[in-house]
Amino acid sequence: MSRLFGTDGVRGLANGLLTAELAMQLAQAAAVVLGHDRNSNGTRPRAVVARDPRASGEFIAAAVEAGLSSSGVDVYDAGVLPTPAAAYLVADLDADFGVMISASHNPAPDNGIKFFARGGQKLPDDVEDAIEAQMSKEAVRPVGADVGRIQRFSDAEDRYIVHLLGTLPHNLEGIRVVLDCAHGAASGCSPQVFKDAGADVIVIGAEPDGHNINDGVGSTHLGPLKEAVLKYGANLGIAHDGDADRCLAVDHEGTEVDGDQIMAILAVALKKSGKLKDDVLVATVMSNLGLKIALRQAGISIRETAVGDRYVLEEMRDGGFNLGGEQSGHVIFADYATTGDGVLTGLQLAAQIALTGKPLKELATVMTKLPQVLINVKGVDRTRVGSNEVLAQAVAAAEAALGDTGRVLLRPSGTEPVVRVMVEAADEDTAHSIAEHLAQVVRAELALELVSE
Repeated sequence: MSRLFGTDGVRGLANGLLTAELAMQLAQAAAVVLGHDRNSNGTRPRAVVARDPRASGEFIAAAVEAGLSSSGVDVYDAGVLPTPAAAYLVADLDADFGVMISASHNPAPDNGIKFFARGGQKLPDDVEDAIEAQMSKEAVRPVGADVGRIQRFSDAEDRYIVHLLGTLPHNLEGIRVVLDCAHGAASGCSPQVFKDAGADVIVIGAEPDGHNINDGVGSTHLGPLKEAVLKYGANLGIAHDGDADRCLAVDHEGTEVDGDQIMAILAVALKKSGKLKDDVLVATVMSNLGLKIALRQAGISIRETAVGDRYVLEEMRDGGFNLGGEQSGHVIFADYATTGDGVLTGLQLAAQIALTGKPLKELATVMTKLPQVLINVKGVDRTRVGSNEVLAQAVAAAEAALGDTGRVLLRPSGTEPVVRVMVEAADEDTAHSIAEHLAQVVRAELALELVSE
């Protein structure tokens, strides 16, 4: 059987893969692995549960809370809140663990369940495997006074907002910002915290009805945000995804500012203030080469990881670094959060505009993005990427041709017969030409038909 947990918890079609029965089983197993097995003070374990506003989140949350409380865990129901808020509240409440019910940027019919350990930390693979193994065992079923209780976590949002406001290096007075909340989990707290910080706030995509999450809005659909920024003459626009763990931006001219540019702006600012630990930024191999060049000039080095915010987090924890993230907009401030936080990132970015008096367009010039071309080559044997000699020679030739002005990255998909060919170069034509050539070599050398002969 394939592993139930994916790269970010258990995710799938609600009432398809992700049923109420599965949600309850997961909760019962987590109650043992994250609750009883790790709680040594003789009291009932405590768990924070939050969700995004998908309609299916209502029955999944009910199933999760039933599974936890029936297994002897006290549940604090935080309602609709961003994923990073759930992680923060686990630590703030000193709970044993937390559960977030969301499918992030996926469409409304999907949903997911992810767990946080004590302190709001994401789970390593071995702990997820332990939960999965526990699901095949008999559930813990206390009776009488030992069953868990469920209570509304009434001040959950207020605690999170106060925490976010406490991170700001400067208030946002004089800043006009458009917030696109993706009809998602940030629809309530993001506008509120920006207003409390002093910003003039225009809000779009903040009317969730359970079915419109990510539908034509948010970080995967920046068109409405760009239009609103231009219409209202805003200093910037901030786009969240469904669970608000990521942030993309647009400047006052409606030009996109991606996660790499946001990290560059914030890394340079932290270094100037003496707050960037060891002058290091942690980013994935997919970050634009322009980021590395810009930060090198600023005296900042990059630690590269595999794609995925969990790998960024691991490197940050192992090295004690305090800033990292991904091009997609997952930005992690380890001084304030244990996971990517789109609201926190948006606040910090807006604060730099207020603090420096410079428009976002000017701040973003700290790095020059190199043209980046990505081609997904389908129907190939992804396992042979590192062993095919002809392909290795083609990559070496491409790298020699690019020199210091670009780079090549071949990355096999983790689940599909796909190889991703990424090329960066000084100009778009060169990047396209080399990427197309390497994609042809991948098709010729790794075609599944050839492997079967």
